[in-house]
Amino acid sequence: MATTAQLFEEPFDADEYIERLAWRTPGGGSKGGAEAFDPKKLLEEFVNHIEELKQLDERIQRKVEKLEKQCHREAKEFAHKVQDLQRSNQVAFQHFQELDEHISYVATKVCHLGDQLEGVNTPRQRAVEAQRLMTYFNEFLDGELRSDVFNNPDKIKEAADIIQKLHLIAQELPFDRFSDVKAKIASKYHDLERQLIQEFTAAQRRGEIGRMREVAAVLLHFKGYAHCVDVYIKQCQEGAYIRNDVFEDVAILCQRVNKQVGEVFCSPETVMAKLIQSIFENKIQAHVKEKLDETRNSDVEQYLKNLYDLYTRTTTLATKLTDFNLGSDKHTFLSKLIKNIFSCYLESYIDMERQYLQNRSGMILQRYYDSKNHQKRPVGTGSIQELKERIRQRTNLPLGSSIDTHGETFLSQEVVVNLLQETRHAFERCNKLSDPADLPKNAFSIFLLLVEYLCVDHIDYALEIGLSAIPSADAKNANLYFLDVVQQANTIFHLFDKQFNDHLMPLISSSPKLTECLHKKKEVIEQMEVKLDTGIDRTLNCIIGQMKHILSTEQKKTDFRPEDENNVMIQYTAACSKVCAYMSKQVERVQKSMDGKNVDTVLFELGVRFHRLIHEHLQQFSYSSMGGMLAICDVAEYRRCAKDFRVPLVLQLFDTLHALCNLLVVAPDNLKQVCSGEQLTNLDRNLLHAFVQLRADYRSARLGRHFS
Repeated sequence: MATTAQLFEEPFDADEYIERLAWRTPGGGSKGGAEAFDPKKLLEEFVNHIEELKQLDERIQRKVEKLEKQCHREAKEFAHKVQDLQRSNQVAFQHFQELDEHISYVATKVCHLGDQLEGVNTPRQRAVEAQRLMTYFNEFLDGELRSDVFNNPDKIKEAADIIQKLHLIAQELPFDRFSDVKAKIASKYHDLERQLIQEFTAAQRRGEIGRMREVAAVLLHFKGYAHCVDVYIKQCQEGAYIRNDVFEDVAILCQRVNKQVGEVFCSPETVMAKLIQSIFENKIQAHVKEKLDETRNSDVEQYLKNLYDLYTRTTTLATKLTDFNLGSDKHTFLSKLIKNIFSCYLESYIDMERQYLQNRSGMILQRYYDSKNHQKRPVGTGSIQELKERIRQRTNLPLGSSIDTHGETFLSQEVVVNLLQETRHAFERCNKLSDPADLPKNAFSIFLLLVEYLCVDHIDYALEIGLSAIPSADAKNANLYFLDVVQQANTIFHLFDKQFNDHLMPLISSSPKLTECLHKKKEVIEQMEVKLDTGIDRTLNCIIGQMKHILSTEQKKTDFRPEDENNVMIQYTAACSKVCAYMSKQVERVQKSMDGKNVDTVLFELGVRFHRLIHEHLQQFSYSSMGGMLAICDVAEYRRCAKDFRVPLVLQLFDTLHALCNLLVVAPDNLKQVCSGEQLTNLDRNLLHAFVQLRADYRSARLGRHFS
């Protein structure tokens, strides 16, 4: 069996196990080894080995059963032990509860006994304390302080406690009988109080926080405690203001003192609040007064800048100070301090702001006009000249020559930027310095000044001058500067609109003033748009008038009825060339002067008038066959020029005109077919007939019968 046990070594492999068993059997190896292979011996060995394995299995099984029984027995014993322990634990817990109840009972008795003892001891202590105070009182009554506590400087704390109590007692005594002793106690009281304050001051200078805390605790019950705090605050500020920036000095001082106050005083929030109040009412108020009073009457611009800067820095400092413990309502406390400093300045702020903005804006405009050597003309004065000018503007009647501005638009982007810059600063100051209830009203008043000086006195005035400078439609070689005015006015208005949205809207967006501002802005825009529309309309009339003048002077009747029909070498007439060149320049100017849909609207109107001019011009001539071809070439060139308009309808009008010109050259027999074409079929037959009548062969070829 030992051999068998050896065969079961780990790790166990059945095939390996059989192989090793066969190898151990004489004559059982696969190669026979020293002896020849003997299957009978091998079989016999296998049978014997199987029997051994069975016996081994039985023994192991018996051993397992024995161990299982032992395990069950021990488990039962362990369970009994656990039950016994649980019963023991329950008994112990009951004993513990009984002990706890007993302890509670004893503790109650002890507390009751303690209360009784305290009830007996407290009157005793009071009696002892009263006896002690009476002893000290007798010393004051006798006029001789014999106790060591009053004569030993090291016992000043004990002396302070005694004298403070005697002082309270003395106040209850009748004056007529105890006036002398009351005076002595009061004198000693004030003397100790002064000594304590001096000790506190000396400790503060030495930086002895512990000693300062002890003395402050003693002084807490004295009337001079407030004076101690004042002395502390005064000494804290000595040498603290060493920079040119008082606000930075204050922030550093408060940061340093805040930590020390918590270590010295029992109510640090009160001391810290008193320190900040002292700083605001003395240092900051004096600084503000000095800065503002020196410029209030001499330099309003600098005064407003200083006021804005000082108020901003003060409120910023107050925001930093809210990090400290200043009591429950520190925001209201700081707001009152700021209000006390700036109230006298803020009351008159908006009046000074408006007055400064008026003067500054007027100076900016006047300086600009002076640089142009221009004396502003009164607008709308009711004079005969003004009446003539307005009639000329609206009717194009030749009531005298127009004003020559020499190409000056009287609009300056530099002036506009300066005005907007001043107004932006005014809005910023208004937002910071105005009371929240007055902010929308104040912002609106600043906006009205911007409208007055920028929109009325500058833009509107330039439009009036520009309108006056527009020549009449029949003027020759007219310089059309109004489009330059339009371009600059458009740019300026975008800047105005941006400031309205960026700086004014946030100040009035939640107030009723928003409606007033929007209404005023709309009113100003509409007034300027009326003048712009009038000026653009008259400018378009001038453009058409110029081209009409070119056509009338350059176009010859022989252009369309040449003497030598076979020797025409030009692609289009000289008049057409000059008109197209002029029109291209004007289209380019319109596109530069405007933006968005305004370009399309103006070019559409100009294109329609251009088409009408060419249409009426062509109807003034008679056309030979070659002249008709030349007219078609002219219209084709006009059509190419019309492409620059980038307006489909205008191009369509010239396409139709080009088709009409084909009637001037088509063979008589094909007239009917051409008139029925896609482009001409919807036109009035009288119009078609009118164009056919322009042919030189109209009567000879009896072309009128095609329209009868």
